[in-house]
Amino acid sequence: MKHNNQLPNNHFRKEWQKRVRTWFNQPGRKLRRHRNRVEKAARVAPKPVEKLRPAVRCPTVRYNRKVRVGRGFTLDELKAAKIAPKFAQSVGIVVDYRRRNRSEESLNMNVLRLKDYKSRLIVLPRNNKKRTPELVSEYKNTLQVKGSIVPISNTYVAEAPRAITEEEKKSNAYYTLRQARANQRYRGVRDALAKARAEQEAQKAKK
Repeated sequence: MKHNNQLPNNHFRKEWQKRVRTWFNQPGRKLRRHRNRVEKAARVAPKPVEKLRPAVRCPTVRYNRKVRVGRGFTLDELKAAKIAPKFAQSVGIVVDYRRRNRSEESLNMNVLRLKDYKSRLIVLPRNNKKRTPELVSEYKNTLQVKGSIVPISNTYVAEAPRAITEEEKKSNAYYTLRQARANQRYRGVRDALAKARAEQEAQKAKK
């Protein structure tokens, strides 16, 4: 606005009441979801409703001390547990083809989860003709597992307060992290240079 004019006070009458979204069906939807869960549990019984998923660390430095449920197991984890990916998907184990193991800790932790699940797994024949009356009667009273399978427990224990040592005061955490990152980044280039120098020295020694 230029000059000393009156500020406009326009009311465009957008009729927002016609476009407001209500949520009065929330209680009904909640009841419907609950009924669907109960029907599904009865339909797939004694098979568990939930599927087995891996234990993973939360991303970023801020939350990586927490362990939570991930999307699916990696191919390396299934291979270490001696479970085929196709068979795993048929017995309630989720497989994630994109995830990678960045540490031995995560690999071993999820392999133990798979072995624990496999030791308690009961597989019935898919073909009804192969389900003999003796086999059905043996597992007739098998209880259906409800909730999370092999629940994850956070075993993180906070360190008790203590005095900072002189060595810790002198150390520079930022420099240490940057140095480690640079060493990892330039490792291939440095190895190639070292190999070239070694070859040159070997050729000079021959002459």
